[in-house]
Amino acid sequence: MTNKTLNFEIAEYVSRLDKTRKAMQAAGIETLIVTDPSNMNWLSGYDGWSSYVPQCVVVALDAPVFWYGRKMDAPGARITSWLADEDILFYPENYVQTPDRHPMDYLVGLLRQRGVSTAALGVEMDNYFYSARQNAILRAAFPGSRFVDATGLVNWQRAVKSAREIEYMRIAGRIVAHAHRHVLDFVRPGVRKNEVAAELFKALTEGVDGHSGDYSAFMPIMPSGADASTPHLTWDDRPMKAGEGTFFEFGGCYRRYHVPVCRTVFLGKPTQAFRDAEKATLEGMAAGLEQVRPGNTCEDIANAYLAVLRKYGIEKTSRTGYAVGVSYPPDWGERTMSIRPGDKSVLKPGMTFHFMTGLWLQDMGFELTETFLVTDAGYEFLADVPRQLFVKE
Repeated sequence: MTNKTLNFEIAEYVSRLDKTRKAMQAAGIETLIVTDPSNMNWLSGYDGWSSYVPQCVVVALDAPVFWYGRKMDAPGARITSWLADEDILFYPENYVQTPDRHPMDYLVGLLRQRGVSTAALGVEMDNYFYSARQNAILRAAFPGSRFVDATGLVNWQRAVKSAREIEYMRIAGRIVAHAHRHVLDFVRPGVRKNEVAAELFKALTEGVDGHSGDYSAFMPIMPSGADASTPHLTWDDRPMKAGEGTFFEFGGCYRRYHVPVCRTVFLGKPTQAFRDAEKATLEGMAAGLEQVRPGNTCEDIANAYLAVLRKYGIEKTSRTGYAVGVSYPPDWGERTMSIRPGDKSVLKPGMTFHFMTGLWLQDMGFELTETFLVTDAGYEFLADVPRQLFVKE
């Protein structure tokens, strides 16, 4: 028997499976094929760097859940998941990236062999890891089946975090705070951006208090000067310069649970534009956070925040936040709720959000963001990083 290293009690996984099956019944799904690695982890515990090949967790209403993936990854599923060995299924190695056969063909045979109902199949159509070829093979194999788009079905079950999940996110929050302190100490004019990135990765992976940091679902973002007018540039080998601002967007990750926090550093005396952005962001964030309480909606937060920005003559068209939690590359968001006008999702205790109050203006960028937990009384910040524009003369 392989030793297992589970992040949660089996009872918690069983509870998650029960919630998912109830959602399947409501959606008219008899068998659900879960290909999103974050959802696979949440349901089964499986944690491996293997999403570059087809894999899934199959949940049927009236049959045992099973993991399916590459043969060489099956031992990893036995180690990290709560599933019984007989529910760890795999395809042979000669199915890996071969033009004349596909792992989904092999899965079709396993579904028939196990007697799993295929009358109503749920698949995550709008998912990074469910390809057009996989979908075509399934539809050709089961022409009489009703296919249901199950995009987001499992994601929504993850919205309210358990006590253990919140514990992991608090640890991730301590890791991201440690990394921000380290980066602030290290940056100075003349230091190359790749050297800063190297120090950042060190701080994020060494962790805190004996807790190891995990790899993030999102690359660190750290543009400077006019490059910071766009939100998703990483780093290069150019040196940092006096008279420029750099925003740092990265997240602490512990046992796949993420807490993103962004801050901006200015080398030298900040321009008035940076001070104005800081003032508007802090005031807007405070207004938005006043709306964080159970029963309010995501758009309540966004509307309060955006009203302050408009007062300062700033127009922000992107969303101002999103749900976060367990995740794998390429995104740490849960792909459910967004903090923006029109999203009437109701806040509940145990939900966790990245309040993305980033501003990307004509020739500069400013980010000062927080990840918060919705509580019975309001909210709790999941990381302790001073909320200010950092200045290094």
